[in-house]
Amino acid sequence: SVEIVEGCRLPVLRKNQEHEDEWPLAEILSVKEVSSRKLYYVHYIDFNKRLDEWVTGDRLDMKKLQFPKKEAKTPTKNGLPGSRPSSPEREVVSLSYIAEHLSHTLKHCINMIRISMILLQLFKHLSTHYEPACYISLCLAANGTARRLIPSQPGRKRKANCGGTDEDSQDSSDGIPTAPRMTGSLVSDRSHDDIVTRMKNIECIELGRHRLKPWYFSPYPQELTALPILYLCEFCLKYLKSLKCLQRHLTKCNLRHPPGNEIYRKGTISFFEIDGRKNKNYSQNLCLLAKCFLDHKTLYYDTDPFLFYVMTEYDSKGFHIVGYFSKEKESTEDYNVACILTLPPYQRRGYGKLLIEFSYELSKVEGKTGTPEKPLSDLGLLSYRSYWSQTILEILMDLKPDNGERPQITINEISEITSVKKEDVISTLQYLNLINYYKGQYILTLSEDIVEGHERAMQKRHLRIDPKCLHFTPKDWSKRGKW
Repeated sequence: SVEIVEGCRLPVLRKNQEHEDEWPLAEILSVKEVSSRKLYYVHYIDFNKRLDEWVTGDRLDMKKLQFPKKEAKTPTKNGLPGSRPSSPEREVVSLSYIAEHLSHTLKHCINMIRISMILLQLFKHLSTHYEPACYISLCLAANGTARRLIPSQPGRKRKANCGGTDEDSQDSSDGIPTAPRMTGSLVSDRSHDDIVTRMKNIECIELGRHRLKPWYFSPYPQELTALPILYLCEFCLKYLKSLKCLQRHLTKCNLRHPPGNEIYRKGTISFFEIDGRKNKNYSQNLCLLAKCFLDHKTLYYDTDPFLFYVMTEYDSKGFHIVGYFSKEKESTEDYNVACILTLPPYQRRGYGKLLIEFSYELSKVEGKTGTPEKPLSDLGLLSYRSYWSQTILEILMDLKPDNGERPQITINEISEITSVKKEDVISTLQYLNLINYYKGQYILTLSEDIVEGHERAMQKRHLRIDPKCLHFTPKDWSKRGKW
């Protein structure tokens, strides 16, 4: 029989609970033997890594097995590049070859710099002479009536200094997804990562009354990865190897809420602000837990430059963690979120959008516009796109005529009202396909479908942040030395 090795590719039966079973192409990442039975750890090509799993041999289609391609050995010159000479007497690399190699590399770098300078000049020229979507008009088609927002006149005192955006990056997608995409991870290709970090290493986590199945690798201590269940204290997030150890820990742990200041409470929902330098242990434990569900973030131990905002739900036993987001104390890129996560038991219940809304409420108090750090995960992108769309549509639909005049608004004004960065406002309008260019001006057209869809979505959105319940004073971290 043919032996399957790491790197082989072949179709694998993927059991889908919602749809029919399918046979996508998968790569074998690891092979192990348990009770005289071989198991294969597979990654489904073009599917999100959280769907990776161990499978038995009967789920492999051996007829279409592809072996890994052997790397072609490159021709060597004086032993460089390529494998070392097999002779014990290593050949001496000639200085002339090294000089020639460095000269070629230097010429390539100079050419790249020249191209970069040309592109920079072109970008400056475009940004000076072209201001897309700074002043917009709106046609709102709802209930058979149409309203139109006229672009601001050049003579007005208030002038928007609006910067344009390209087709923005991965955030400019087409169509609003109605459910999380289970294919095509939006993060960069991680195939070059160490094979160990490409595989889930924790089988199950018990956190309070919930048992969580991790989606990705997280660097918990090696000796804990062989356990069937990893136990976490739901208040301090300390990890323990057994239920007995957890029970003993709970008799000594005095925390019933995250450390730090409670800066928001309404009903059973609270937010706590935690300084990554002052509460290092908690912050590191939070990052280890979050890494189980975030593939593209690598922050584990360097928590000093970050603040963590933990959302909790209160009952008689204490404040239970629902999700969190982290934020740089000083961001040169206007990021108001670094990592953001709603824990799986609380997903698809509106908590993700509540976390996002809270991050923008903090930006409003700070008097800044903000944007999340990229890349966003597929679930993160889904939540942000939905939040931006609803927030912007809410403003556009609430506009009223002023003294019989048709209402008007600029991109700058939308950004100032919402604290959403201008680039995100523009990309969202493009994403919703609302922007049209008509007779020398930008027109936003809201169809009845858009209006009705927005009203339905807002009726389902019961969880909202109440600014009156926020007790938050921004700190100027630039005057505090090293945080």
